[in-house]
Amino acid sequence: MTAVPESASDSADISGISPAGERAAVQRHTVRVLMSAQVAAGIGMGSMISSGGILIERLTGSEAVAGFGTTLTTLGAALLSVPLATLSRARGRRAGLGTGWLVAAAGALTVLLAAGADLPPLVLLGMLLIGAGTASNLQSRYAATDLAAPRTRARALSLVVWSTTVGSVLGPNLSGPGAVLGRALGVPEAAGTFVFSLVAFCTGAAIVHVRLRPDPLLTAVQDAANAAGDVTGRARFRTRMSGALRHVSASPSALTGLTALVLGHAVMVSVMTMTPIHLAHHGASLSLVGLTISLHIAGMYGLSPLVGRLTDRIGRVPVILLGQVVYVAATLLAGTAGNRRWAITAGLLLLGIGWSCATVAGSTLLGESVDAEHRAEVQGLSDTLMNLVGAAGGALSGGLVAAAGYGGLNAAAALLVAPAGFCALYFGLRRR
Repeated sequence: MTAVPESASDSADISGISPAGERAAVQRHTVRVLMSAQVAAGIGMGSMISSGGILIERLTGSEAVAGFGTTLTTLGAALLSVPLATLSRARGRRAGLGTGWLVAAAGALTVLLAAGADLPPLVLLGMLLIGAGTASNLQSRYAATDLAAPRTRARALSLVVWSTTVGSVLGPNLSGPGAVLGRALGVPEAAGTFVFSLVAFCTGAAIVHVRLRPDPLLTAVQDAANAAGDVTGRARFRTRMSGALRHVSASPSALTGLTALVLGHAVMVSVMTMTPIHLAHHGASLSLVGLTISLHIAGMYGLSPLVGRLTDRIGRVPVILLGQVVYVAATLLAGTAGNRRWAITAGLLLLGIGWSCATVAGSTLLGESVDAEHRAEVQGLSDTLMNLVGAAGGALSGGLVAAAGYGGLNAAAALLVAPAGFCALYFGLRRR
C-alpha cells in the first residue's frame, strides 16, 4: 500500500531530511515534544492508577472485581497496541500517539459519567479504553529513535522513558484534589481524579498533534526510500501486521531484543504485584509499602538516562545481560528476605533497575534491527506481548504465592531470566 498525504502538512512530513545537521535538529525537537507529551499523559495514567481500583470496589463491593478493573487496563493496552501501531505506520507517529491518548480520554470520560450514574459495567469499559493511554506511552519511546543516530539512539529512548517519572510521581498525589472535585461534580470521590486524567490525555494528544512536525516515522521511511533511489516521493507501507513475527524471527538481534523486553516485563510485574501484599502480611506499615514501591518506580524510570548512556557506550547486548544479572540478584535478595523488610525493599529497587536495563537496551536493539518500513508493526507486536505477559504475570502471581510462598514466586520469576540471557549471550558471541 502507498500512503498518500491528505494535506499539505502531511506532505511536509514525508518529504525526507537530507543534511545531517538538519536531521539532528529535528531529532532534538522530536525528543523534547515527546517528553512534554509523556509528562502530560503520564499524569493521566498515574492519577487513574491511584483511584481506579478504589472506585470499582466502592461501586461493586468486591475486591476481586476491583483487581479485574486494573487487569482490564493492561488488556486494553495489549489489544490496542497493534491497531495504534498500524495507524502510526500508515499515517505517522502523530496520528498513532494522538489517537491513543484521545481513546484514553474517551475512556476517562466514560468512567466519570458511568460512576455518576452508578453503572459498574460501563466503568470497566472505560478502564479498558484507558489502556490506549498505556499503549501510546509505550510507543512514545520508539518514536524517539526514528530519526536518532545510532550512537545516541538509546539515550533518546531513555529520556522519553525517564519523563514518565514525572507523571508516576505527580499523578497519585491528585487523589485529594480529585475527591474535592468529585464532591463538587456530584460523583463518587474516587471518580474525581478521572477529570485530571481526561484533561491530561487531551493535553498529550494536543501536544503531539500541534508540535510533532515533521513526523519522525514518516520522515525516516522517506529518508530510507530516498537512499534506496525511490523517486516517487511517497512512503510505502505494508498493509498487514501478519509479517511482524516473521521480521523478528528473521533477525537474531530483533529476537534478542523482543525476548529481553517481554520476559523482563513478566519478571518485573509478577514480583511487584505481590510484594505489597507480602509486606503487609509481615506487619509492614503503609508508609513502608509506599516507600518500597516508590523506590521500585525510581529504579524503573529515574535511572533510565544513565542506562541509555551506558547502552550507547558499551552496546545493547551487554546492557541486556547486565539487566538479567540484576534480575537474578533482585529475586534472590527478595525471595530469601524472610522478615527482613529492608531486603525486600532493596530487592524491589534492583528489580526496577533490571527492568530499566532490559527495556531501554531491548527496545533500542529491537527498533534498530528492522527497517523503517516495518518498524512500527514490530514495535506494536512487542508492546502487545509485553502487556499480555504483564497481565498473565499479575494474574498468576497470587496463585504462585499461595502454592509456593513469596520465595517460590521469586524463584519462578528468576527462571524467566534464562531464555533472555541465553538469547543475548548467543547473539553476542555469534556477532563476535
